[in-house]
Formats: sequence, structure tokens, C-alpha cells
Amino acid sequence: MTPTRIVSFLPSATEMICVLGLYENLKGITHECDYPPEVRSKPAVVRPVLPIETMTLPEIDVAVAEAIGSGQSLYGVDQELLIEIGPDLIVTQNLCEVCAPAGNQVSDALPALSSAPNILWLTPKSLEDIFENLIELGNATDRHETAADFVSSCRKRLERLRTTLSSVKERPRVFCMEWIDPVYCCGHWVPEMVDIAAGTDVLGRKGTDSVRIGWQEVVEARPEVLI
Repeated sequence: MTPTRIVSFLPSATEMICVLGLYENLKGITHECDYPPEVRSKPAVVRPVLPIETMTLPEIDVAVAEAIGSGQSLYGVDQELLIEIGPDLIVTQNLCEVCAPAGNQVSDALPALSSAPNILWLTPKSLEDIFENLIELGNATDRHETAADFVSSCRKRLERLRTTLSSVKERPRVFCMEWIDPVYCCGHWVPEMVDIAAGTDVLGRKGTDSVRIGWQEVVEARPEVLI
């Protein structure tokens, strides 16, 4: 049966839900969800606990590290709104405590609900994992065929791109900076994207977490393209 009250705890899940034609079933989102544009009218169930609008990048980095080190949450879930929605499906992640509510926050939010919703955890570390997550979401929402068709289309587009760029001989050295101050390199699927686009990611960590690095490492890597 198709869930009628879906809550998304991360922006990528919101986009996936809408791709599957479930916009009307989406009843709650995060403060960061902005695509497709019409989702901005949906109520935000998740917001950051830090006043990031008034903080500098170094201040945010320090505050995040201190919060994670002491076991505190970086996100707050609006319990009253969640109870009002009464979701039958929550789509969340357990990959990154900094990016969106992770395991502990989700578990803490559930006891207040009158009935337990299904929980779909998205933990991708590669492009293929993202596709598999979309298939899992399709299975959980009776949209398997729609998900399979969309994933097939994406894979074909990527393959066309790989084929088109396979003859590129001079691949530029690329550095994808995930945070500016202090500097963090990218991780997970971003180096894979650079490779497909005929670049050479000189500092990224394919399939694993991004990490803090020093400017000297960037200088020594001699990137020609900075993203």
C-alpha cells in the first residue's frame, strides 16, 4: 500500500520522493529542502539547533565538533508537528551526523507517535548506492516501476557521458572543497563524479567520509580546477 503521510528528514530524500510522483503524499520536510521549488510550501519538521545564520564558518566547525564529541544532536525534530502529521513513512539517513538527523535523533522522535511508521534508511557511498536507494524507496512506496525507469534513464545518461569523454587525454587535476574554513576535501560519490566528467580528483576520498586537510596539502596537490 502506498504511504499517504511521508516525512523526509533530508533534502535528497525529498527530491527522490517527488521524482516518484509522491509530492501530495509528502507532509513534512527539512529546513534545507528547496527542490523541486514547490516543496518550500511544506512544513519543516527538521531544523538545526545551532544559530548558523549568525555564525562564521570556523565557528560552525568548532560548534559541530563539540556537539558531536559530547553526543549532542545538531538537529531538532518538531515533535508536535510530527505527531500532528502522524507519518506512516519516514525517509532518513544514517551516514553523516552533520548532514541531517541520524540514527539517535530519529529513534528519539519515534516514542511520541501513536503508531510506529516505517523507517527507510538511506546510506549511499557511491552513485550506484544512490540508485539502489531510489529503488528501495520505490519498493517502499509502491512505485517500483517508476523508480526502475528513472534509474535506468540515469544510468544511460552517465554511460553516454563516460563514452563521450573517454577519449579525453589531458584530464585536469580537480579539488572539490566540501568546507572552506577549515578546508575539507570531498568524499563518497564526488570523486566518482569527477572521474566520469574526465577529471582527476587529487584529494577526494572515494566511498568514505570527507576529512579536514591543510592548505599545504592543497598547494602540493596542484589542482587546476577548484570546486
